[in-house]
Amino acid sequence: MVTGASVAFWLLAPVMVLAALGMVLARKAVHSALCLAAVMVALAVQYAALDAPFLFAVQIIVYTGAILMLFLFVVMLVGVESSDSLVETLKGQRVYAVLVGIGLVVMLVVATGNALVGDPVGVAGPNSEHGGNVQGLAALLFVRYVWAFEATSALLITAAVGAMVLTHRERLVKKQDQRERAAARMRAYAESGVHPGPLPTPGVFARHNSVDTPALLPDGSAAESSVSATLRARSSIRTPAELTAPMAARQAELSADQPAQPGIGHGPDPRLKAPVDQKDADLSDEERI
Repeated sequence: MVTGASVAFWLLAPVMVLAALGMVLARKAVHSALCLAAVMVALAVQYAALDAPFLFAVQIIVYTGAILMLFLFVVMLVGVESSDSLVETLKGQRVYAVLVGIGLVVMLVVATGNALVGDPVGVAGPNSEHGGNVQGLAALLFVRYVWAFEATSALLITAAVGAMVLTHRERLVKKQDQRERAAARMRAYAESGVHPGPLPTPGVFARHNSVDTPALLPDGSAAESSVSATLRARSSIRTPAELTAPMAARQAELSADQPAQPGIGHGPDPRLKAPVDQKDADLSDEERI
């Protein structure tokens, strides 16, 4: 007989398998965590289809909403570089990892085989025996498997403490206050000429604000401190000529279209028949009259 649980299983099982493979094969840790989130959400839907509302809520709230977020915080705070996977910090850890993986596979095969042997019991019988799904789980956790429950709690606490230890950094020097930082900036300005104020921001005439566009100094040259040193080393920054070329071309077009007017400009006045004598230039206005 086709039930809702069987339909949910055949629909979600391929999704869970693909997400699990993506979790293992993903190159970036964040992508692996997102694939793990997909597996957890699909598993929660499986619990809901099997009439286990408590496990459905716990899977969403605790595992997907709390533990997975803890994984993401650890990854983002500590950081995982590609070079870390090439260095074996613990000698023989890969051999131990392979052995543990083989043991997990054997355990999964045995558990799956025991589940497939015989007729499935389901949750209807245990729920009716204890008066409900939540009451039955409470009896199992806090009566029959209380030590396993406490050990799991200790493991989660250890993971949280380990995350705090990894993100904690000891200060090698005393933290400077605002007065000390200001004094250090003025001392660097007096000794090395380092400007104490903020660096100029990239961008020219509010037309280009990209990080590869340097700011212009009053003489028209580029301010090297306004762009990243990495971009300067790669020669990936724009030159002032590239930025001013369109404006210079437009000014040349306007100058060519505008007719020349006498008496305007820096050259001699064409209305003057003769250049001004130096003696006349030295005379005052009253003497000329």
